[in-house]
Amino acid sequence: MSSPRPILTIAAMRAAEQRVIDGGISVEELMALAGAAVAEAVWRIGGGAETLILCGPGNNGGDGYVVARLLAERGVDVRVAASGEPKTDAAKAARSQWVGAVGTLDEAEPAAVLVDALFGTGLTRALEPEIEAGFNRLAGAAKRRIAVDLPSGVSTDEGKLLGEVPSFDITVALGALKPAHRLMPAAGRMGDIIVADIGLGEIDSEISEIARPRLRRPGFGDHKYSRGKVTVVAGAMAGAAELSAKAAQRAGAGYVELLGGAEGGTPHALVQRGFSIEALDDRRIGAIVCGPGLGRGKEAWAKLDAVLGSAAAKVLDADALTLIGKGGMRRFGAGQVLTPHWGEFVRLFGDEGRDALSQARAAAERAGAVVLLKGAMSIVASPDGRAAFGAPAPAWLASAGTGDVLAGIVGAMLAAGLEPFEAAQAAVWLHSAAAREAGPYLIADDLIAALPAVMALAS
Repeated sequence: MSSPRPILTIAAMRAAEQRVIDGGISVEELMALAGAAVAEAVWRIGGGAETLILCGPGNNGGDGYVVARLLAERGVDVRVAASGEPKTDAAKAARSQWVGAVGTLDEAEPAAVLVDALFGTGLTRALEPEIEAGFNRLAGAAKRRIAVDLPSGVSTDEGKLLGEVPSFDITVALGALKPAHRLMPAAGRMGDIIVADIGLGEIDSEISEIARPRLRRPGFGDHKYSRGKVTVVAGAMAGAAELSAKAAQRAGAGYVELLGGAEGGTPHALVQRGFSIEALDDRRIGAIVCGPGLGRGKEAWAKLDAVLGSAAAKVLDADALTLIGKGGMRRFGAGQVLTPHWGEFVRLFGDEGRDALSQARAAAERAGAVVLLKGAMSIVASPDGRAAFGAPAPAWLASAGTGDVLAGIVGAMLAAGLEPFEAAQAAVWLHSAAAREAGPYLIADDLIAALPAVMALAS
């Protein structure tokens, strides 16, 4: 895969900043870089329009004072309103370099462009009522809203809204993405996200954003089995399994076999036969996809039991997850990818009331398998603690059958030889890219048709 962008928790961000400070870069220098990046974004987005900058007492507010000074030097009509006096040395230094007036939130008049530098990373409680009221009044009157690092009122690591938080047009993430940039509901308030380089250098993190995969192109020596064999188990709703099988074909699998589907309705390139335990014993199988349209009766139980007894890598989705949840949670072991949406996740693992990232990581450790939690921003979690967020997915993926397509893509990636954590990430990227290629009002079949084009981008 191409280099993924790291996602840093509060603790990881502070550690990254401390590392460069220990290396000789001052907090003031980091603040100058952050302020310059935000000022550039405001200049480009605001077009030089009158700008109101809201500054808090910490270093986020210090960034705001730097932004104000730099914009004023460019001739922008800038005003500053603060929730209180600066409390950190760096923020005090930045305030001292701002020669303009500083008003209060309750007295400030709105401007066309609003920059929120009140509270960024590290906020753990709701804003004071008078601050929240002034913040929302001024944000509501602005034509363009830009947040510094995070909108004020957002919990960094959990993505919670700690109060009433307005929506922003742009959020300038300082140094790296944070979990809240990718966790709902906070992510829904961010608008477009720009990651600004503030001099942190290379960052190692267990959490990252899913990047475009780098898939191996078939070579002259390849044959259908070396490209990967995927076996898809059909059940009560054979159409769902057929979608998975077709997706696996279009995602590069050299041989796709549909076990148990209705005969006569599939492309000739798709091998179809009745279900049997013997068919699952083929050592050439690179991955088994089980769950889409499987059903929940005795026959489905028997098929799932046979699949779980196979040594092949597995993608377990939909009805398979529901059946496993009814039968009691189990450890799956290496080579397995579970692909639940939130409702299936809760049936299988329960809801602990924590953020989705924490729960997905805990579930992967508990199951001993990779968990791909599907949603507006999908999360891939590995039993070893690593996790990756998908970028925001096109909303038109909320359509029947698109999850079946995703399961088939995961199967193709496993069969191609990718490790489960990488296979699930590649599938999420390809799935979203195919949705963008297919366009609005897509149906699941359109995703499959779009896969060759996006596979070419990743190969």
